[in-house]
Amino acid sequence: MQEKSTSFSIKHWSDDDKPREKLVHKGESVLSDAELIAILIGSGSRSESAVELSKRILASVNNNLNELGKLSIKQLMLFKGIGEAKAVTIAAALEIGRRRRGEEALKITKIGSSRDAFELLRPIIGELQHEEFWILYLNNANKVLHSSQLSKGGLTGTLVDVRIVMKEALQLGAVALVLAHNHPSGTLKPSKADREVTQKLKSASEALDIKVLDHLIVTQRDYYSFADEGLL
Repeated sequence: MQEKSTSFSIKHWSDDDKPREKLVHKGESVLSDAELIAILIGSGSRSESAVELSKRILASVNNNLNELGKLSIKQLMLFKGIGEAKAVTIAAALEIGRRRRGEEALKITKIGSSRDAFELLRPIIGELQHEEFWILYLNNANKVLHSSQLSKGGLTGTLVDVRIVMKEALQLGAVALVLAHNHPSGTLKPSKADREVTQKLKSASEALDIKVLDHLIVTQRDYYSFADEGLL
């Protein structure tokens, strides 16, 4: 019985099968998602190795790392063998990955279509479990001068301070704006509040000869463009 239980421990595996040694000698790209997560958590439980535990966690989200990133600390701690420290480590690692994708997306400096704006914004807000409203400030060549979060939480007209948007646009010398917010629910249908906020910012921008080129509703996999749908 003792022999069976020790077989679950990574320290009894050959070096080629140990995730840490495998990463050092062969590089991180050869490791599976489960092996990478196993390195983060360090150890499993008495009944399963860190890799097996990681496989079980991944299986619960259909082996989708984006879905894994949506799990809360408490949800991760529901898995036997995952305490608060391990749950926090997993969450932190996935957040670093999300931010890295966001930085890579910001290399898209010119917005030529709604798809360009979506590809830039999806890594930043597409996976969030709360709503955020963002503004892209563009020059006359549609190059992104700056991007900033305007509000966090449910979208209402009261959360959008037009003065802040216009002040920043003038300071940057922007001549066009792209508005965007995410829908954590995954729905792409614009709400009444979405339409009202769009018109509010469009009216204020026109007074300063600044164009609102689009307003995107962003989800993890898709987007809705006010411009493409003729709502601007």
